[in-house]
Amino acid sequence: MTYLYLLLNLGSLSVPFLFSFHPKLKFYKRWKSLFLGILISMSIFIPWDIIFTINGIWGFNEDYFLGFELFSLPIEEWLFFICIPYACTFTHYALLYYFPNLKLSQGLTKTISYLLILLLFIFTIYNRTKWYTSINFALATILISMVIKKNSHLLSHFYVTFLVMLIPFFIVNGILTGSFITNEVVWYNNLENLNIRIFTIPIEDIVYAFTLILLNLFVMNYLELKKNLSTNRL
Repeated sequence: MTYLYLLLNLGSLSVPFLFSFHPKLKFYKRWKSLFLGILISMSIFIPWDIIFTINGIWGFNEDYFLGFELFSLPIEEWLFFICIPYACTFTHYALLYYFPNLKLSQGLTKTISYLLILLLFIFTIYNRTKWYTSINFALATILISMVIKKNSHLLSHFYVTFLVMLIPFFIVNGILTGSFITNEVVWYNNLENLNIRIFTIPIEDIVYAFTLILLNLFVMNYLELKKNLSTNRL
């Protein structure tokens, strides 16, 4: 089933894309900031992906992708960094449109953030020889530290919306890592991670998804705020 990875990408994108034109949501109006956010996140995650793939920290089962590669990555992997952030950022804003009070208090947001920073930092230090764990957790530590300082309001919403996103995450990522299919689409060298899995999903993948989506939302919020400030000055 060489088109499985492609179908997962397109399936994840399809509903959010169609509902982007909903007259109430009008998510298409955020496309400029969204795609700038995607480009910035890809500038970090794609080189990381290429290096890890070349060094055998993870890899891809050729039975599940079409066979076209760019810089050692299947085309489907490149699409992943467009389709998944699109679907997740849409989900975030759609949830906030229908449930505007879906957030934590600032006090609880800061408490959770500082605990996460501490725990992720400790795991980074004690697992510095495990490349997926250490790089993944270090990036999450840096990003949360930045966001709690610059835009804690975003985190107060994101901690809640991310829990909702985990539902489709466990389905899509579960398939990618071997749930419901004969072999995994993406394989991992367990010497480079904690070798702790939720079903078939490495625990690091949850942090990876958290960081990827938060980075996109942080950039989008920054760009939209900057645009609004410029407009108000006119």
